Order: sequence, then structure tokens, then C-alpha cells
Amino acid sequence: MIRQSLVWHVILLSCAVTWAADTVPTDIQQPGTQPREVASLESVTRCDNCHAGYNQTVEPAYTWRGSMMAQAGRDPIFWATLAVAEQDFDGVGDLCIRCHSPSGWIGGRSTPTDGSALTAGDADGVECDLCHTTTNPDASEHLGVQLTPFMANDGGSPAIGYYGSGMYVLWPGSEKLGPYPDAAARHQFLQSRFHRSADFCGTCHDVSNPAVGDLAHNNGAAVPLDPGTYSGVPGSPVQGKAAFNNFPYQYGIVERTCSEHKAGALDTTRVRDFLTLPPDLQDGALKAAYESALLAGTGGDYEDGTPRYFTCQTCHLRPVNGAGCNKAGAPIRRDLPLHDMTGGNYWMPQAIRYLDSLGKLRLGGGLTSVQLAALNDGVTRAHKQLNSAATLSVSGNILRIINHTGHKLISGYPEGRRMWVDVKWYDTNNVLLREDGEYGTLTVMINGIPTPVDTILELHDPYTRIYEAHYGMTQEWASQLLALGYPAGLPLGFDRLSGAVTLTLGGLAARPAGSVDETFHFVLNNKVIKDNRIPPYGMKYDEARARNALPVPEDQYGSPGPGGTYRYWDELPLSPPVGAGYATIDLLYQPTSWEYVQFLYLANTRQNAFLADEGANLLEAWLNTGMAAPYVMTSTVWGTPPGPPILDLIVDSLTTWSVGRGGSRAAPASTFRPGDAVGVLVHTVDGSGSPVSGSQVFLEVRNAAGGVVTNVQGFSDTNGEAFVNWKTSRRQSTGTYTANVVEVLNNGYAFNAAASVTTVAFVLQ
Repeated sequence: MIRQSLVWHVILLSCAVTWAADTVPTDIQQPGTQPREVASLESVTRCDNCHAGYNQTVEPAYTWRGSMMAQAGRDPIFWATLAVAEQDFDGVGDLCIRCHSPSGWIGGRSTPTDGSALTAGDADGVECDLCHTTTNPDASEHLGVQLTPFMANDGGSPAIGYYGSGMYVLWPGSEKLGPYPDAAARHQFLQSRFHRSADFCGTCHDVSNPAVGDLAHNNGAAVPLDPGTYSGVPGSPVQGKAAFNNFPYQYGIVERTCSEHKAGALDTTRVRDFLTLPPDLQDGALKAAYESALLAGTGGDYEDGTPRYFTCQTCHLRPVNGAGCNKAGAPIRRDLPLHDMTGGNYWMPQAIRYLDSLGKLRLGGGLTSVQLAALNDGVTRAHKQLNSAATLSVSGNILRIINHTGHKLISGYPEGRRMWVDVKWYDTNNVLLREDGEYGTLTVMINGIPTPVDTILELHDPYTRIYEAHYGMTQEWASQLLALGYPAGLPLGFDRLSGAVTLTLGGLAARPAGSVDETFHFVLNNKVIKDNRIPPYGMKYDEARARNALPVPEDQYGSPGPGGTYRYWDELPLSPPVGAGYATIDLLYQPTSWEYVQFLYLANTRQNAFLADEGANLLEAWLNTGMAAPYVMTSTVWGTPPGPPILDLIVDSLTTWSVGRGGSRAAPASTFRPGDAVGVLVHTVDGSGSPVSGSQVFLEVRNAAGGVVTNVQGFSDTNGEAFVNWKTSRRQSTGTYTANVVEVLNNGYAFNAAASVTTVAFVLQ
């Protein structure tokens, strides 16, 4: 039970929404290097001196600029979410800024915690110097700065690091850390084994909420923490907090991408063993990673012979051939990590470009032409990444979806992201009978104005399978928050059509014990209510449970139970309507839904002047850049679709011509002498009158008695014209002849003789 004597302290923290915290609450503080304990991170423009401007296909600077890492400080979803988060728990912005603007955080500019002290130079997100000064917090290699009580490991012998929530431990020296011992660098460097480890990426890609982890009745976890490893007391010293006594994956679930990977088998599968994987896995992203790794000439290992595993880096910094810098003598590596770090967010670059064009980016506006080009290339890579994430197959009325990634399908920050199956059922006449998972237009109210938005039309249709994670709050935690002074009227959800409040904090607290409800308040959520995303290959129940990464409910995907392993595929029963002849099946992904954008817009109370417009800016960008329209990841069919539609092929003009040198047409003519060449010009069009090229035209020439004299044929050009000629004999009888079109052939077309000009007459005299 949280001590009532500290209620007023938390009321001040949670309700002072007109400004942000100038001191980070102990409930939010975490282990690792602290602000101003090391020198400021170097600007990316300094790195450009050597790592840019020489080969945009492989150079680190350009490919990084097209990544979401480089845009983390500009990301309008980050700013809109931060606005609501600061309202929910004043001071929590420090947790967000820690990963979205590390240079600002290390430089001591995360307070005020609404980001208002960040400078233009802090916009570049997860930048070069952060990654290349990060050390292993287990202190097994290079000793970074972590001072008591902010030690980011368990203190064991050997120590096990805390990998998550931005608990980075930074190197204090001038050397840059990376995987190579032989860099041809103008700066000092140290080889780092940690940079090839999945735990390195886990530094930011397992995210936990330290406040919920310490204060909520269940620690925001499927498996509550052991007594004595958290305080439950707001504002108490950090030494007793959950974040200082537990691994980050044990509490306050926000995102578990790295834990999903670590719970699977790919993290310990060597790339050279790709061909030993199940045959249905030897495709997509895993196949692409294997083929890229072969470039090193070591059978899938690193060029220096170090074993390469299917870690995060193998897929998201795939190896390429090239130099890592523009200096003479730089080695050409066969396993240079491509610094694109591509995920699946193809929409965010559009939103950033749009807001930048209006001068509405909260941070980092005024993008250069190079930055804009890099963003465009990043979109192309994101599409390619999504296309390789899954494969589909149909057997009878069962659709199988195979996960070819090293984490859940889909993964990452869960709010507003979704993948679903769209099935269009047709009869044998191509008439649409039903669509499952239909994405279309709804009319919603925005500021009292009916506005069309695009979304999934039936979110709860029994025929629709949507893969997503939904978080929420328990009735008991809602009651705790009320006791801490949170307002009973705090909206937890909004109707997606009208925008009316559908549930309040007080309403949830008044429900029966054990009740839960979904919300987008990620800072307050303490429960995973739904997670049906497809597990990665070899995901072990026990490890996933320990890391709070189980499916919810946990009996999905084979229901393995303790000691078991989840399936890496889903099987979706298909329900064809009566009369269905075939169906087209698309696997769709959407990075940001209408429902999430609406929440961030409506939940922003606009009481923080610095963040007041961020929900509105996000909404404007979403509405004006295609509404994050879903992308087709992969497709298949059920049944046998009919062939492509047959279009009309029409001869709309048939004329005779004199023939010049080389068989070319000279001039229109209808009278010829025996021995002349008679030319016939045939013009082919489709039903709309557009010329059709490649049509094979067959004609026969008949004499005055109706007898067939000869047959000729030719092909239409890009103008739809076919020119053929018949060389008459000097002894050819005179009289009236006709040239008759008897057939015109072209794939996808049918000759419509009734609508065509099929006969033209000419005279031999």
C-alpha cells in the first residue's frame, strides 16, 4: 500500500500540468551514466567530415539520416505522446528524452522535462556518438561511467547488465568504439565486442516504465516483482526503486522488441546454419540476411572469422561491401554494417517532411536537400523490409502466416501499430461478395466538423484478424491513482466517431475488482490486455514469461506452457461466403492508426504552452499525408481466380495506300495497276479508343468474284497501326478487290468484329 503521507507530493507531480518538472522525480530516474557525467556528445556534422559524401549506397552518414534513429528528436508522434505523458506524470518526459534526444539528455537539457530546453542540435535523435561511446554495462570490456547508486548491472560476479530503457553506460575517453580492430581512422578508436551483440540494441529497444514498475500493485508486469525489490513509495530514494533492483524487462511493460528476440532461437543461431532452419523459414528477411552475410566470403560469419548470429545487427545493419569512410587507405570491407537501421515506418518521413514545410516541427526544422533525399530512400527501404517480414500460404480453408523476423510480427512501440489480413471474396463472375478486414472511410467529428478519415471499418468483425498489442489499466491501479490525487474525470478513452469520452479513471475504479480496460495512456498503463502478434522462431515460454513477452492470452500459438516453445506462424481459418469462387488475400501493415492519432489530439489539455499544439500538429500531418495508409506486405489467393479481364480490340480505320521504297506507305490510294504493291493500313484501338500495340492483324484479299487471292498479316506499333502490303502480278486480273480483316490477336483482348471496320475496297485497272 502506498503511504498516504506522500499523497500530496504525488498530487503536485501529477497535476502541475502548466509547466514541466525542473527536477526529475526519483520514480523516473534510472541507472546508467547520468547527465553531465561525460563530455557532450559530438555533433553528427563532425562525423560527416569522414563518413559522408563519398558513396550514398554504403556510407554511414547518408543511410543513417534516412533512418528513424536519426529522426527520433523530430518525430511528431514522440512530441504528441510526450505532451500527454507529461500531463499524466509530470517529470516522465526525462524517460522519453533519454532515448529520443540522447545528446540533450547527456548535456543536461532534459529538464524542464517537457523538452523545452532542448536545442536545435539535439534534434538528431540516436546519433553517431551515442552508439560509438556506449559500453557494456556489465563492465566486462570497456569501463564506462556508472557511479553508485546508478550502477546498470546486478552487481553479481560476473555482473549481468541492465539492457533497456536507455540505461546506456558511456565511455569517458576520446576513443570511438566499434567492431573493428583495424579502423583507418583520424580519431582514436577501440574495438568493442558489445557492438555485435543483441544486448547492445536492447539498450533502447526494451522499454519499461520505472514509475509503474515501482508504484503499481502488479509492478506493471505479468509476474509481480519479489518483495523488497521495489519501494511502492512515491518519491523515495532511488536505491529502493524497482529500476535499481531488477532487470528492465521485469517490470513496467512498454515495449519488448529485444526480449522477444532474446526469448527466441535466432539470437543463438549462426547465420552459416541458415540451411538447417525449417524449410518454410528459409525465405524473406532471414534469407536476405543470409545472402548478405555470404558477401564476407566466410560462409556467413564476419570477415574476421568471428561467428555471426541472427542478431538485430544482422538484419537491421546488414553487411555490405564498401569503405566506412572517405579517407585514402580506408579498408574495403566485405561486412561493413549498413547504417540504415531500417524498420517498417514508411509514413513518419512523410509527416516530418510535411510539418517541416510548414515550419511546425517542434525540433529540428529546416531539413536540407540531403536529409530530404535520405528520408525518401528510407521509405523505399522500409517498404522492402516489410515485404520480407512474412510469407503467406493457403491449404484448404486455412491461411498460414509465417514470421520471418527475429521478433514478434509486428514489433516495436505498440500504440497505434497494427497488421491485419484483408480478404476479398469474389464469385466466378468477379463480383465482390464480402470483404474481411476492410479499410475504408468513416465520417468522424473533429472540432464539431464532420471529417472523413480512413481506418479499419469493423474492428471487431469475427472474420477479421488484427495483429496488435493493446495495453491498459487495472481497476486496482485506477483506485490507487485516485487515492494519489489523480482526477476521477481523467479520460481514458474516446469514441472513434464522435470523440466523446467513453471511460474515465473514476469509472474504471468503480468497476468490480479484477476489471481491466484498454487505454493509450502508456505512462499509466500497467497491464497487457491483448497481444496476438506472431512469435519469432523458437520463442521459449519460460524465457518469454520471465521477460514479460508472452502472447496474451498465453495459450496462443500452440499453447506450449512451461518448458515449451511457441509456433512461429499463425493459422487463420477462412470462412468463404456462399458462392465464393476465389479470394485475394493481403497482409497489411499500418504504422499509425486513426484511433491513436485521435487520442493524442483529444487527450492534450493544451495547458503546457510548449506542447499545446503537438496533438493538433500530428493530426494535421496525418490527415494531409495519406493517413498512414496501410502497406501490402505480401499477398496470396484462395481458390482459382479467373484470367485477367478480356478487353475489346477494335479496328476503327482500314485504308489502302500506295507503297514507297522499302515497303513504306506513301500516300492514300484506292486505284492501282497490275504489278503495283497495294498497301493496307489497319488501326487498332481498345474499347475506349486508345491505340493498342502488339496486335497481330490477319487479312485476306478477295477478287471481284469473291475468291481469296492472298493472305497477309502484320503487327501494330505503338500508335496502334499495322501496315501490310500485297505485291500484285502484272498479269493480275482487273476489277474491284477487297481487303478483309479476318482476325486480330493480342493477349488480354478479344477482337470485336461487330464494332470494327473489317472491309476496304480498291480497284485494279
